[in-house]
Amino acid sequence: MMFMLRGIALTLVLVTTTLCGSSLQAKSQSQSKGRVLVVLSSANELTLRSGQKYPTGFYLNEFAVPVKALIQAGYEPVFADPKGNAVKWDAHSASPRYFGGSEKALQDTIQFVEGLDSLKHPRSLASVNAEGINAYVGIVIPGGHAPLEDLMTDPDLGKILRAFHSAGKTTALICHGPVALASSLPDASGFHDALMTGNMNDIRQLAGGWPYAGYRMTVFSIPEEHFAETHQLNGHVFFYPATALTDAGATVETAKAWTPNVVTDRELITAQQPFSDKEFSVALIKALDNQTKPQDVPSLK
Repeated sequence: MMFMLRGIALTLVLVTTTLCGSSLQAKSQSQSKGRVLVVLSSANELTLRSGQKYPTGFYLNEFAVPVKALIQAGYEPVFADPKGNAVKWDAHSASPRYFGGSEKALQDTIQFVEGLDSLKHPRSLASVNAEGINAYVGIVIPGGHAPLEDLMTDPDLGKILRAFHSAGKTTALICHGPVALASSLPDASGFHDALMTGNMNDIRQLAGGWPYAGYRMTVFSIPEEHFAETHQLNGHVFFYPATALTDAGATVETAKAWTPNVVTDRELITAQQPFSDKEFSVALIKALDNQTKPQDVPSLK
């Protein structure tokens, strides 16, 4: 009898705990300041000039630091990529050098990312595009070399970015992420092909009609890419992100290699490389909070 009572009591505790957990989760979602679309590349390798493939993915800190900041600030991140497939971080980014030299900070970050269940089942960009952007207050695109492979030419991302631009909603990209802005060109694939072949006549012709023409922005710099080609990629990329964005019509502002650099112009926030992660996250949350705070309503007398 005693064992039966203990069993009933344990069952009640488990049921109560489950219900409370569900209630807290629902409460957390209902209190969200808004949903933020976090776009990743579906690619797991980058094709180099030599034809060799470099295994890649998103950069761990460029993803985790802003996502953690979003959650702590009360926003709900929603993950998406072109194929709706689960993706992994670039192995080179799992290094203490990107976490202040702290192995513990690295391991804590890995644990945080692995605990994001929705990251294991991201949405496809096509489904987001079909839904529209009304449910989102902002968009974030982390770096790693992967965006060079697919995000630059993804038509669904192009439509999504144009919609965010038209609505003036916060659009934040870091490191190689800003190259994804090229997807909003009228003929993003043609522009990409022209960059691959170096045909300047085609590049100039296809750069017309870009929503971000004239915007100030930053991106992984040419000296930084030279370093990465020698010490990480063991090969050469087809074109440099800074050159691509300049050719598209942006005013690219890069700082000394490996120093934090964040550029904000209207709704657009860009950061140069992984060592800009904290400053990038601060700028992101500030922009979102300013965008979502209740507007003052004049009192009626």
